[in-house]
Amino acid sequence: MTGRFITLEGGDGAGKTTQAEMLTAWLGEHGRTVVRTREPGGTALGERIREIVLHERGHVSPRAEALLYAADRAHHVQTVVRPAMARDEVVLQDRYTDSSVAYQGVARGLGAERIRSVSDWASEGLRPDLTVLLDLDVTVGRARVAAARGDTFDRLESEAEAFHETVRRAFLDMAEVEPDRFLVVDAAAPADHVQDVIRAAVAPLVGIDGA
Repeated sequence: MTGRFITLEGGDGAGKTTQAEMLTAWLGEHGRTVVRTREPGGTALGERIREIVLHERGHVSPRAEALLYAADRAHHVQTVVRPAMARDEVVLQDRYTDSSVAYQGVARGLGAERIRSVSDWASEGLRPDLTVLLDLDVTVGRARVAAARGDTFDRLESEAEAFHETVRRAFLDMAEVEPDRFLVVDAAAPADHVQDVIRAAVAPLVGIDGA
């Protein structure tokens, strides 16, 4: 078995955390060592960057925001992702380059290719083996977040609904361009069904038979 890099993408409230927990447990039951991580975050430095980009009071310019995400990615890939893959472990990550392209490149208007180029430089070109896109209606997703946390939204969650609609469309456009890498799943379906669809795609990737 070789190390694998699997990312979870999608809008707020799509269920990335729930699906990651379920998939981690299932992989563990099949003898796979899983490194579960996230962006921004995943390291001590990353958590400090996360606090800035998601909770900083006042304005953060779009370019500064994009570069903070890229800095987090560079450190995270070098210190967490690549070492885990070298140990033949499965890295299961909440958000990666596709989020930067969708949020900063498209929704912030900085340019999708420009942001992808910066992100590829930061990660030294590391691409996921599989990207699971949990697609969900924006209104439903925001309602889920509100139900879970009240009206406490971070900087990006607080953006207007039109912003999040743009993000959703950007994710779907990327999935259409790279169908071999993306698995698009209807996140409005019951969590167990969503998990079954994800497991079916992950099983052959990590060498699990009869999933």
